[in-house]
Amino acid sequence: MKPTILMAPRLPDRLVARLNESYTLLGPMARSAPDALPAGAEEVQALLTIGSHKTDAALIDALPKLRLIACYGTGFEGVDRVRAKERGILLSNAADSNATSVAEFAMGLLLASARQINSGDRFLRAGRWQGNAVARMAHVPGLAGRKLGIYGLGAIGARIASRAAAFDMTIGYHNRSPRADLPYLYHDSLLGLAHWADLLVVSVRASAENRYAINAEVLKALGPQAHLVNISRGIAVDESALCDALEAGVIAGAALDVYENEPHVSERLRACENAVLTPHIGANAESAQHAQQDLLIGNLAAFFSGKPLLSPVAL
Repeated sequence: MKPTILMAPRLPDRLVARLNESYTLLGPMARSAPDALPAGAEEVQALLTIGSHKTDAALIDALPKLRLIACYGTGFEGVDRVRAKERGILLSNAADSNATSVAEFAMGLLLASARQINSGDRFLRAGRWQGNAVARMAHVPGLAGRKLGIYGLGAIGARIASRAAAFDMTIGYHNRSPRADLPYLYHDSLLGLAHWADLLVVSVRASAENRYAINAEVLKALGPQAHLVNISRGIAVDESALCDALEAGVIAGAALDVYENEPHVSERLRACENAVLTPHIGANAESAQHAQQDLLIGNLAAFFSGKPLLSPVAL
């Protein structure tokens, strides 16, 4: 008999088709809660989810045969890791399979904000362009020669750094510890990095320690010509403080792909014309999606054959 697995959120059709070849696939669930479990859930050995979905102790305990929680993306913040460990349940994620896609998207957001690409688009569409000698948009500093701060120099952050270096930018970063394998300037505090940087990219995991790490003090330290990019998780940025900073000119602009209460984005943030806003699509490159699917399939195959997971997450 095929092993039974459960898909919590709807996953891509290509992946679903492959899963159906080897497994009895249940789901998707209307919501991640015990009362939304489908018939046959008592046989589920692996739960497929994404990090932003809640996989709490109640849901874990409602699946008596559960032995693996496999996250489709890199995040796993919604998983009750303490309860999973108590139950002896393994956890996997997508590791760095989408890192290249997210890094290139971060550079796109950085360019869109710092070079006023979206503002230029609105300027032209509004019929305000009357030729280069009249009614021109204001000049901007550009990227070459400027200092880029990266908060979180992991797989994605390191790829952002290498791409930014090709734009002739100077790279600095703040991590829990320095990376001796990379040549960039380490700062021992986020606030120190913000004082140093002209532009700041947020590339950290969604964890309690990073909640509202980008606050009013950090934004003020960045200064009035600075731009903020967030491609990590929305909870890393205090959105109210960011709106204050954008409205008052404390920073020049921001570009966000992630938000605190997705898919809700506040009216106030949407009203800021110096903010570039995209709907969490940094990993939407086909290559990244296929790589994530291959890794999830590989983790399931390893688990059910008694081999080590390809991308385990420590509990």
